Amino acid sequence: MPRTALPPLLLPALGRDGAEPLQRQLYLALRAVILQGRLAVGGRLPSSRALAAQLGISRNTVLAAYGQLQAEGYVDSRPASGLTVAALDTGPARTDPIPALCGERRISRRAAVLGAGMGGDTADALPLSPRGSDAALFPAREWSRLLARRWRRPGAALLAGGDAAGYLPLRQAIAEHLGRSRGVRCVAGQVVVVSGSQQALDLAARLLLDPGEGAWIEEPGYTGLKAALRAAGAVPMPVPVDGLGFDPRAAERQGGGARAAFITPSHQFPTGATMPVERRLALIDWAAHSGGWIVEDDYDSDFRYGGPPLAALQGLDPGQRTLYCGTFSKSMFPGLRLGWLVVPPDLVAPLLALRAAADGAPPLLGQAAMADFMAEGLFQAHLRRLRAAYGERRAAVLAAARTHLGGLADISAGEAGTHILAWLPEGADDQAVAKAARAQGVGPAPLGRYRLLPGRPGLILGYAAWTPAGLEAAVVVLARILRS
Repeated sequence: MPRTALPPLLLPALGRDGAEPLQRQLYLALRAVILQGRLAVGGRLPSSRALAAQLGISRNTVLAAYGQLQAEGYVDSRPASGLTVAALDTGPARTDPIPALCGERRISRRAAVLGAGMGGDTADALPLSPRGSDAALFPAREWSRLLARRWRRPGAALLAGGDAAGYLPLRQAIAEHLGRSRGVRCVAGQVVVVSGSQQALDLAARLLLDPGEGAWIEEPGYTGLKAALRAAGAVPMPVPVDGLGFDPRAAERQGGGARAAFITPSHQFPTGATMPVERRLALIDWAAHSGGWIVEDDYDSDFRYGGPPLAALQGLDPGQRTLYCGTFSKSMFPGLRLGWLVVPPDLVAPLLALRAAADGAPPLLGQAAMADFMAEGLFQAHLRRLRAAYGERRAAVLAAARTHLGGLADISAGEAGTHILAWLPEGADDQAVAKAARAQGVGPAPLGRYRLLPGRPGLILGYAAWTPAGLEAAVVVLARILRS
C-alpha cells in the first residue's frame, strides 16, 4: 500500500551564493525543525525525491543531509515508513519551566566588573584621540609584497601552527632590536610573541600573582592594566605619580605588601613623565629584597624626539626580576596584533604553559612577514619616517595649544610618545569636556578615565593620526568648548 503523500515541509530558503554548501544548509534547517518540535517524535520526513523537487536541488544533496541526521541520531529509518523523527534522550524529565532569557543569567563577579569598565570609545577616530595612528604612513606595498611572498610558498611549518613562544626568526629579530635600541638584556629564548601589549599584561598578571595578591600600579595609568589584574583576581594598588613618574619610596610608605609593580618608566602613561635612574634602582632594590616582580611596559618608546630611546629598566636589573613588554601596534598598525614579553629564563616554561592554555600559539603568517620586514631593514626605515612625521605633528599641536589654550589649560609633554596632556583647572569636569568635544567632532580622552583615585582633571591630546592643520583646527574647537 503506498504511503500517504506529505504536505511540503516549511524550510527557510537555501542560499545559492556558495558561501556554505547546500547540504550543510539543509542539514541545519532540518535539525532546527526537529529540535523546535515542529516535527513530533515519530513524524515522517518527506521523501528525498519530494524534498529535492520542492527545493529545486539535487536528490543527492537531500540524501547527504538525511544521512548526517540519521548518523547523529535525529532520525530513524523504518521499513515502509521512510525517515521518522527519533525520540531524543535529553536527560531526566523536568516539571518546572525553562527560565526565560530575561531571568537571572549569572556570570562571575570579575567578568561583571570587567564588562562595566571596558566599554568602547566612540572618539577613537576623531582628531586629538590618543589612540589614533596614521595608516597613510604605513608602507603597505612593501608589507603586501612580504605577505604574498610568504603565502606563495608557505611551507609545512608555516601552516602547521608553530611554537607557543612564537616564530623563532621574529623572536631573534626582536631580541636584537631591543638589545640595540633599549639596552634590554635577553636572547631569543626569553622572548614570547604575544598579540599586543594587553595580552602581555594579562599573561604577566596571571604568571606572577595569585588571586587576592596586590600589585602597585601608576595613578593615573592604563585602564587595560587594571582589567588584566582584575581578570587574574589580583588587587590593583594605585600609587600617585609625580613629575618623575612612579616613586617606589612613596609606594613602600603606602604599605599593603605588593607582590609586583607594573610601570611605564620611559614614558609614563598618560602624564609623559620619565622615571630617573635613582628611582629605577630603588625599585630594583625593592624587588630583590622583597621577592617582588617588576613589569616594565615600554609601549611607545620608539617615538622619542629629544634624542635616542632611553635604556630600559630591565637592562639595569642584575637579579632578573623584571619582565619587559612592548608592542608593534603603534610602530606598525594596531590590526597586526603583535607584541612581545621578555621574561627571565626560569619563567619561560611556566609562561608558555599559561600561553598554551589560553590560545595555543600566535598565528604565524603575520609573524613571518614581520620577521622579514625587520630583516630587510624596512622596520628601521619606517620608524625614521614616523619619527619625522610625528615630531612635526607634536610641534604643531604644542604650538596650537600655546596659542589657543593659554589661560585655559596647562600643557605638559614628555620627550616621547604620541600624545600631550592638557591639565585643566581644579574642579573642572574633564569627562563633561570630553563629551562636549565629541559632540563637535573632536576626541580628547578625559584623564579621569585613567584614575582610581581623585586627582587633578585633564585631557589627553593625541596627535599621531592628523595633519598639523587638522590638529590646530581641533585645538581651536577645544578652546571654544573650554571657554563656554
